[in-house]
Amino acid sequence: MNNRSMLLVLMMSALLVFPAPRVLTFAVGDDEPTRIIDLKLQERARLAAERGLEYLKQTQNADGSWTDKIGRKVHYEYRGRLGKHVGVTSLACLAFLAQGSLPGRGKYGEQVEKGLDFILRTVQTNGFISTDESRMYSHAFATLFLAEVYGMTGMEKVKERLKSAAGLIVQAQNDTGGWRYQPGADDADMSITVCQVMALRAARNAGIHVPKEVVDAAIKYVRDSSNIESGGFMYQHEIGPTGRVQRSRTTFPLTAAGITALYGAGVYEDRIIDRGLIYLRHHRPRRYEALNTFDYYYGMYYATQAAFQRGGEFWTSWHRDTWRDILSLQNPDGSWQDLVGPNYATAMACIILEIPFQYLPIFER
Repeated sequence: MNNRSMLLVLMMSALLVFPAPRVLTFAVGDDEPTRIIDLKLQERARLAAERGLEYLKQTQNADGSWTDKIGRKVHYEYRGRLGKHVGVTSLACLAFLAQGSLPGRGKYGEQVEKGLDFILRTVQTNGFISTDESRMYSHAFATLFLAEVYGMTGMEKVKERLKSAAGLIVQAQNDTGGWRYQPGADDADMSITVCQVMALRAARNAGIHVPKEVVDAAIKYVRDSSNIESGGFMYQHEIGPTGRVQRSRTTFPLTAAGITALYGAGVYEDRIIDRGLIYLRHHRPRRYEALNTFDYYYGMYYATQAAFQRGGEFWTSWHRDTWRDILSLQNPDGSWQDLVGPNYATAMACIILEIPFQYLPIFER
């Protein structure tokens, strides 16, 4: 059996485990060796995601949740306590959805259904989705999960809670146009703002009304957060007494968040995006940093979305390198790890590998 025949057998076997992706995940090269290499990497990514999802299946709690650290960053250190995590539960379920499963349907239908029931039980009367004092990060990921489920299934038990959760995001937007850790905060930051924008985009895609002025204010906040000198995006910005923008740090994850927020708000052609993509390419994190940070997978999650929306050569080279990095970081038990915890890192890594499949509406071009 020649190499091409063996490769075809391996790929057909993989289809018995994973549904076929909607699109080719690699731009095919002009020569046979390039095609072989790309298809082999695609197969490795598919199998790695499968192993990660199996890990998440085994670590789900009886009540449908997943456990990881709930906390916050203090002086660049992540401090938290283990608890049933709304955000991680939502991300784990999104990873199963991105594989092609739905609540009660597909290979991981049972896990998605249990996770959905847990999230629905945590929706408070004002729409805030929170347990163990989790904050707007987790609320946004939970709202995104509900929006994707409702958009794909039309489940009535999801609709009203989704409307309530999206409504809380709308109400929590402050005068800056952004969002912060808690509803009602006066300031905002880019890392939280992008989560809310993507949740609102998913809700709007699912048919939930989102006021135009909310989207316009968010776009302005993100634009104002661009650092013209470096091309990246800042953590926070505010107008000082002299009317000048007071700048804070600019990083890879924040830049990935800024570009993705603009794409999520419907802005696709902009010099700010072009400069931001150049920044991402020049400041790509080294994979060995993943274990000692809390934002490696967060940054790569948004950077991969940004690259996928850009498409073309940028996407082809970006996600080939990204897949190789992610694959090299997987543990023997199928998990990935960072300072937040293995369930969070594994869910994020699986989603990063699954983005090209486009089973989730939020990832469609």
